[in-house]
Amino acid sequence: MVQLWKTFVLLMVIRESVSQEVKCYSKFDKNLGNCANLLGNVGMDDCCLNTHYGYTGDDGKCKSCGPPLWSEWTAWSSCSVPCKEGVMQRRRECHGQGKCAQTTDPMKLLQLTLETKPCFESDCCPEQGHWSEWGQWEPCSVTCEKGMRKRMRTCTKPPPKCGGSCDGPSEEKEPCVTGQVCPMHGGWSNWESWKACSGTCISGGLPKPTQQRNRLCTNPPPSSVPPGNQCPGLGNEIRDCVELPFCPVNGEWGSWGPASSCSVTCGVGVNEMLRECNNPAPAHGGQACLGSNRKTTICNTKMHCPVDGEWSQWAEWEKCTSSRGKINCRKIGGSQRRQRWCDHTAFDGKTCHGGISDYRPCFDIDFCNFNGKLSEWSEWSLCEPPCGEGSRRSREKKCTPDLSEYPEKIGYPVKTTAYFYGIPKVKCPETEPPTEIKQILACMNVPPCDRIS
Repeated sequence: MVQLWKTFVLLMVIRESVSQEVKCYSKFDKNLGNCANLLGNVGMDDCCLNTHYGYTGDDGKCKSCGPPLWSEWTAWSSCSVPCKEGVMQRRRECHGQGKCAQTTDPMKLLQLTLETKPCFESDCCPEQGHWSEWGQWEPCSVTCEKGMRKRMRTCTKPPPKCGGSCDGPSEEKEPCVTGQVCPMHGGWSNWESWKACSGTCISGGLPKPTQQRNRLCTNPPPSSVPPGNQCPGLGNEIRDCVELPFCPVNGEWGSWGPASSCSVTCGVGVNEMLRECNNPAPAHGGQACLGSNRKTTICNTKMHCPVDGEWSQWAEWEKCTSSRGKINCRKIGGSQRRQRWCDHTAFDGKTCHGGISDYRPCFDIDFCNFNGKLSEWSEWSLCEPPCGEGSRRSREKKCTPDLSEYPEKIGYPVKTTAYFYGIPKVKCPETEPPTEIKQILACMNVPPCDRIS
């Protein structure tokens, strides 16, 4: 895998043909699959001189310049139904140049990108209730002319269950007429606009110019029979004029400064030029300069950026062994090893931090005879297939060996938890009638595969 990746990267560098032009971004989010910080339009090969970059082509989808890596799993979705049994799903995507899994089987690829598990909401589904009869009308909301009255009803015949409700309003309103004439109290109209100031400037030692505005008691005018109240307050208002301002000066841009050096030493970056709003600067409320004080142009170093290593998944644990000789079926501890590899390192990139090997203490019980007992039910498995019809889940009871004579921790100078290697021969006592040891049930309300986004 490492050699294939290095060969792929080198072919990108030495290709003489012009690659597809793309929009190049200096940031790619491995979990969300999003591009950020647009640099400009360049060839895809030039953009991907830096494997931390991303790009978008004609389809508009963001792609990573890095090696193929799985994103983190998304959070589990909400349950597919609001009550009783349904399923939850989560997804992940492969980002990068190449494939995360070497298979063309559509179902295997689907299982690598989608997981489904059962979920159980409330035991009962909502049931709607029904309304009681309408109550008596309340008194009219006013004592003269026209108003409104209302009546109420309750959702109690029968009441709803499990979060249900009654359809329709619990309150009903209608107009009501008292037959009495109301007095009309006076109301002010809107203030008129302020009139011109009494002067055009402020002179030293003299009072400040003033301006006045008026309003009328006509919105509505007070009634005569029955008599309404006059408008409260005054019908005019006087204020000092604010100080007359200097003439505003609008800002204008100065000349562009020199271009900076390229923002990166490898891959694609930008040159930047700056200017100031000082020719002249805005003053006395004048407008600021329009546009940006920054201008960038794309620059290309034609140098490939370092590609840092990524750890592979841990391999399976190896056989439990000991330097003291045979330990199979003996209460003599040994050691297991598993390994991983630092993939994708290229162009003087950093190697992976940490070790390639991991060790743990163990006992070798492969093909050893034990008496055992049935375990409790396991957790329900994920739903397979993860979408569409025929999805199933399972759980089981296993015949587990009695390992009580083995010590829980071994090692020197520090004792740590010991693990068991191998598949032992375990005999569990028979029961009458025979005990059920495996259950398979259908997953309910699984979304069809063609609705997966």
